[in-house]
Amino acid sequence: MTASTLYDKVWDQHVVKQYDDGTALLYIDRHLVQEVSSPQAFAGLVAEGRTLRRPSAHIAVADHAVPTRMRHLPLPDGLASRQVSRLEDNCKRFGIHYIPMRDDRHGIVHVIGPELGFTLPGATLVCGDSHTSTHGAFGAIAFGIGASECESVFATQALRQRKQKTMRVILNGALTPGVAVKDIILALIAKIGTNGGVGYAIEYAGPAIATLSMEARMTLCNMSIEAGSRVGMVAPDDTTIAYVRGRPLAPTGADWDAAVAHWRSLPTDPGARFDREVGLDVSALTPHVSWGTNPGETAPVSETVPDPAAEPDPVRRDKMERSLRYMDLKPGTPLNSIAIDRVFIGSCTNGRIEDLRLAAKAVAGRKVASTVSGIVVPGSAAVRLQAEAEGLNRIFLDAGFEWRDSGCSMCVAMNDDRLEPGERCASTSNRNFEGRQGRGGRTHLMSPAMAAAAAIAGHLIDVRTLDPAP
Repeated sequence: MTASTLYDKVWDQHVVKQYDDGTALLYIDRHLVQEVSSPQAFAGLVAEGRTLRRPSAHIAVADHAVPTRMRHLPLPDGLASRQVSRLEDNCKRFGIHYIPMRDDRHGIVHVIGPELGFTLPGATLVCGDSHTSTHGAFGAIAFGIGASECESVFATQALRQRKQKTMRVILNGALTPGVAVKDIILALIAKIGTNGGVGYAIEYAGPAIATLSMEARMTLCNMSIEAGSRVGMVAPDDTTIAYVRGRPLAPTGADWDAAVAHWRSLPTDPGARFDREVGLDVSALTPHVSWGTNPGETAPVSETVPDPAAEPDPVRRDKMERSLRYMDLKPGTPLNSIAIDRVFIGSCTNGRIEDLRLAAKAVAGRKVASTVSGIVVPGSAAVRLQAEAEGLNRIFLDAGFEWRDSGCSMCVAMNDDRLEPGERCASTSNRNFEGRQGRGGRTHLMSPAMAAAAAIAGHLIDVRTLDPAP
């Protein structure tokens, strides 16, 4: 019997039909629906007079455009209000379970899926959002899709897809204090490039994986898309099973026992071959920050802004020069001297309770610099309630941060949470391209603790060197 990878096993178990052109009809177990990508898909169903094949396989929530403050007030007239109303109406029409904005289960779609137990190991899961790769942390094949594909999943519960090649990223060693999983993924992208994962489904493996929480694994898989891959996966293990157990939509009783037995069969077989392998010693990592306009333009915070003149590749040199012009940075500038205006802690990458605990630890007993304003946006209402029960919100408020309701917020700048032209932000989000957090805004990606430390110092800084709290 041929040894198989995790990706191969889950893929093969969901193939409905294989086509001569190498594509396959893939059955889709789960579909997460939000307000930005779904309107065209619903409109297509209406135009063709179609119904949903399996309404129970879909959950909907508005997360991109919703406000993160004054949540008790009606949404003002505008695009966000229309998007949310349209999603509510479509869910009623087609019988999809919709989670309202003021519900205690509300949140970013990639945070609430795992919280609810809607995300399960060995499943296929899609959403009209590229960071659907997050759910691969559970051993699921999860990927973002477009509006026409959303319509196909609504109507047929299947998609025609081409199987990806496989890449294994082996993480050796253990993280040292002050270094986070965000530093792992930023260092990996800097190593292989933002196109390094194109055409590959990535499996993260190695000794370091066993030590990572599910929150950390979700961060890792979340930013696989920034490495060019649509799919990032971690094999299910005891940590996975403990996280899923007891979730509202998780299996129970005999179904739970059968599911666990199946999940334990999914890890990659010994001797299975990958098309590419990459290794990274995480014990050698230090805190990283981005300096340019893609996540690959990243370096340890202890280094300096690179000089494009030293880059022999003319295409890369031109890209570096453009990035530095937009970011208003000069070669040779110490990264830890770059002053910031704003701090954003949140997003589907780093808006979970573990992320907020790490950020709160960095700011406890300290004050945000007078030149900086910062917001903390929990990834879900459940995370917000848990943080408030632990007193984390009080730590942030006492330090000078704003404490917000759940949503995508400044990560995507589709509501009032955005940078003004020229403002520089220490951000825990996933993308830093031009205008991502607001037109003319400049984004530096980093871990929650690093963003919190930058807020205190007023500039980028290694959290490990932050002055002791008074």
